[in-house]
This record gives sequence, C-alpha cells and structure tokens, in this order.
Amino acid sequence: MNLRAVLPATAGLTVAADQVTKAIAVATLKNGESVRGIDGLVHWTLQRNPGAAFGIFQRVPVLFTILAIAISVVIVASARRVRDRFHGAALGLVLGGALGNLADRLFRPPGPFRGRVVDFVDLRVWPTFNLADAAIVVGAVLLAIAGMRAEKAAVRQP
Repeated sequence: MNLRAVLPATAGLTVAADQVTKAIAVATLKNGESVRGIDGLVHWTLQRNPGAAFGIFQRVPVLFTILAIAISVVIVASARRVRDRFHGAALGLVLGGALGNLADRLFRPPGPFRGRVVDFVDLRVWPTFNLADAAIVVGAVLLAIAGMRAEKAAVRQP
C-alpha cells in the first residue's frame, strides 16, 4: 500500500468498524443489559458514556468533543510528515478512534457536542469500552514504539 494511503485507509477502516459495531450493539442490546460473549471472557454490555475514557469527567462532554476535533486536526495536518507505514498506521488508528467517538458526540442523543459515546465491550476487569477506544490505545502504544524505533535509528546514524 502506498505510504500516503496508510493513514487515511487505517482511519477510515477504524471509523467504519467502530460505527458498525456500535450500531449492532445499539440494535441488539438494551441499555445496561449484559450478554455473555466469547467463552465468558468478554461480555457485551451497552452503556452510553457522556464523559471520557472509563466514564470520568461526565459533566463536561463538550470538552471531549472539542478535544477530539483538535486531535483530528493535528493528525491530519501532520499526515504529510509520516515517513513509514508503521507510523502511518499508528496515527490512522488514533485518528479513526477519535473520529469514531466524535461521531457519537456529534450525532447521538442528547444532541450535538453533548452526545453520549456508545460503549459495549465488557471484560469485567476493565471499564466498558468500544472499538474506537481500543484503536486509540493501540495507536498510542504503536506511536510510542515508533518513537523508540526512530530514536534508536537516530543513535545509529552519525
């Protein structure tokens, strides 16, 4: 895949997967309902989160809408500086996750900038989350790895 296509393709696939899985969760689960999933390791529990990750800061949903917009703008503006596919995929995951949750905040009840994010993946040992949240975390870890790789490469070069 073309280097310039990695970031937008990864972001687009992430947003699509996130929104499709959220639509399925909303269509098949009642709010607060929990269904046993894969060998009891995963449960599907529908929750609507007005706050940030893990339900913190629930009283300021507008802040997270603005933050998601800002993160998305920064990633898009820096896309031209991506030098390898690994870094592009990592940024694409973060961008896709931010856009997936942003879509919820803009288009889900109770209204624009105050919409609640749909969470449904319940591991029982971690707060309930969605694919956008997972993409952001995985993307951030990959960005840290990309940074360490770049640092090692810089040390090797005179």
